[in-house]
Amino acid sequence: MTSLIGGLVFCISFLALEVQATYRPFGGYHPRQHQADSPIVPRQTFQRSFQQQQPFQSVQQETHCKSRPLDLVFIIDSSRSVRPQEFEKVKIFLADMVDTLEIGADATRVAVVNYASTVKIEFLLKTHFDKPGLKAALARIESLAAGTMTGLAIKTAMEETFTEGSGARLTNKNIAKVAIIVTDGRPQDTVEEVAAAARAAGIEIYAVGVDRADMKSLRLMASLPLDEHVFYVETYGVIEKLTSKFRETLCGVDACALGHDCDHICVNNNSNNSYGCKCREGYTLNADKKTCSPGSLQNQNQNQNQNQNQNQNQNQNQNQNGSGSNEDANEMSGNELSEDACMCEAQIAFQMKMQSTIKQLTNKLDDLSRKVTQFGGRR
Repeated sequence: MTSLIGGLVFCISFLALEVQATYRPFGGYHPRQHQADSPIVPRQTFQRSFQQQQPFQSVQQETHCKSRPLDLVFIIDSSRSVRPQEFEKVKIFLADMVDTLEIGADATRVAVVNYASTVKIEFLLKTHFDKPGLKAALARIESLAAGTMTGLAIKTAMEETFTEGSGARLTNKNIAKVAIIVTDGRPQDTVEEVAAAARAAGIEIYAVGVDRADMKSLRLMASLPLDEHVFYVETYGVIEKLTSKFRETLCGVDACALGHDCDHICVNNNSNNSYGCKCREGYTLNADKKTCSPGSLQNQNQNQNQNQNQNQNQNQNQNQNGSGSNEDANEMSGNELSEDACMCEAQIAFQMKMQSTIKQLTNKLDDLSRKVTQFGGRR
C-alpha cells in the first residue's frame, strides 16, 4: 500500500511539471514574433545559429539578399576571337546568372543582344517570363564569328530592347535598367559617346572583360563608380566566378530580415531597400506607422472622442465633488484601460492547452483512484 501511495505522489508531481511546462511558453510570446511575410531574425543572430547548426557550410550563403526586379539585357561578344568552347562558357555564365534571379513578368525580365560585326537580338524582355524557357533560349544562341562592333551593340540595345514595346517597364515603376557587356577584344567602332547616351537614358552598364579585352574601352563603357562596374577575368574558363559577385551587386536587401519594429507584418519595399508595416485583418495601422489597434480608424476616432468627453465630465465632477470623486474617476479610468476587447492568439492557445492538460490530469487521477480502490478491495 505504501508503494502505491508513493507512486501516486510521483505521478501527481509529474503531472504538475507538465502544467508548468505548458505555462512557460506563454510568457515568451510577443505579437511581433508572429509575422506573415517574413521572419523577424537579426542578421548576426541568424548567422551565429547557422554556424552552430551547419559548421561545415559557409555563412556567406545567407546574406539577406532579395532579388530586386530588373530589366536586364546581356550584350555578348561572339566575334571570331571567341572560340566555340569559350562561347559555350559564356552561355553557362548567363544561365548561372539567371538561376540567381527571380524571373517573371513582375520580377526580372531578361533580353540578349548578340554581336560581332553585325548585331542580333536573340530575344526581347517580353519574350520569356520563366526560367526553363529562358535557359533553353540561352542554350540555342549561336556564335556570329566576325568583327567586334561593341558600340553598335550598345546602340541597338538602347534603342530596340530598352523600350516599352520590347517589354521594358516605365520609368515611374522604379525598375532598374541594367546592361551587362561581355567581351574579349577591342571595339572596332567608338563606344564612348553611345555608352554615355545609354547611361544618360538611365541604363546602368557593367563591363566584363576577358583575356585580351581592352581595359580602356571597358572603362569608357561602364557606369560610375568604375570599381563597381568594371570586371576582368583572365579566361572564359573562370568567368563563372563572377556569378556570385553579380548576385551581390544586382540583389536588393531583404530589409525585413535585417530586423524591424512592425507590430504585425513587415513588407519589403524593393525599390529602395526599405520596409513598411501592415496590420492583420481587423486591425488598423496607427499614426506611428508601426503599431496596430483593433477595429477601423473611424471606430478609433469615435472611441477617442468618447474618451475625451468622459474625461471632461470626470474633470467637471472632480471640481464639483472634491477628492472623493477623484478616486472614483481614477478607478473608472483604470477599469477602462484594463479592458481589452481582443483576446490574442497566444491566450486562446494557452487556454486550449490548459483545458487539454487538466482533462488529462483528471483522467489519470480517476484511473489511479480506481486502482487504489481495487487494490484495497482485494486486501
